[in-house]
Amino acid sequence: MINYFSSSFKLGILGGGQLGKMMLYETRKYDIQTHVLDPNPNAPSNIACDHFEEGDLMDYTTVYNFGKKVDLLTLEIELVNLDALKQLELEGVKVFPSVATLQKIQNKGLQKVFYKDKKIPTADFIQYDDKLQLTEAILSDKLTLPFVWKSTQGGYDGNGVSIIKSIDDLEKLPNTECIAEEMIFFKNELAVIVARNSKGAVKTYPVVEMEFHPEANQVEYVICPARINESIRNKAREIAQQVSEAFEHVGILAVEMFLTQEDDILINEVAPRPHNSGHYSIEASYTNQFDQHIRAILGLPLGKTANKVGGVMVNLVGEEGYTGDVIYENISSIMEMEGVTPHIYGKKTTRPYRKMGHVTIIHENIEQARIIAENVKKTIKVISHI
Repeated sequence: MINYFSSSFKLGILGGGQLGKMMLYETRKYDIQTHVLDPNPNAPSNIACDHFEEGDLMDYTTVYNFGKKVDLLTLEIELVNLDALKQLELEGVKVFPSVATLQKIQNKGLQKVFYKDKKIPTADFIQYDDKLQLTEAILSDKLTLPFVWKSTQGGYDGNGVSIIKSIDDLEKLPNTECIAEEMIFFKNELAVIVARNSKGAVKTYPVVEMEFHPEANQVEYVICPARINESIRNKAREIAQQVSEAFEHVGILAVEMFLTQEDDILINEVAPRPHNSGHYSIEASYTNQFDQHIRAILGLPLGKTANKVGGVMVNLVGEEGYTGDVIYENISSIMEMEGVTPHIYGKKTTRPYRKMGHVTIIHENIEQARIIAENVKKTIKVISHI
């Protein structure tokens, strides 16, 4: 077995944002040597890794040369150059999740087709090459309004997704390949984190419930355990495991779902990396998602996924009307509240709806945790000097 700990083994991470920074909490715990590549020299991960490189994650040569310096590559963002990763795999560098997995996920159109091929339940959809083709489909009554528009590539944190209620709504859309997805009038948006290691062992985390900000289309609260009955909980975890087996991913896979009015589970989309819906696990779980991701990609035993206590996560995003050097107003006030832990990502500049941190609230009573979370949201403000 390879000695990863206090050794010459080098782990490379593509992306140096907050997910990478939180992953590095775990590698430092285990004394695993780390290299990080990110286009931003002030990326949050810069302060925590052993070696940091500034570079374009979509540039073939940059990613290839970075990958040649490490023994194993993982990522914290899917938007990376897959051709470079493919060549690195051919030359013996381990890449987790693999290029084969990433190719099915990176393009949302291909991801949806994959679900259909594998008989995984998902909302109906139609693919379009560009905005003109989409417009023609509406004008010829081949596509019914309203629907959900999704760019097949580049969407992130609510970007690249719009609800189209009239043909006038198309004006604001970029001219790009897209899918038109059936509107699902769901009861809840749920998610399940699945861990799968390089030896094929699989574990699922408890189902979480996600509440979204209506304007930003970002997750505002994550509640674990989800307030659903046991049969739905079991069904969600079973389907998440089915998705994991289909993708044959290694690492963490976040599986986002809709719970319909008829209590059916439909897969929305997945992320092959640690995810916002699993941040609660840092305080609330026996094994947090970042520790689990490191265990999985290194082929180590997977940790216990159960909760020690109920948890609610609140995203800290930049307030509307503020752009500039960040100020966290009233942060000491929330730290006086029971079970509250803030996580500040280290981004020096705020702007409206930019993810700047999160707060976890743990409590034996999940409803009480949700009440405290509401107080946190009302109290702390992410602002700047105007």
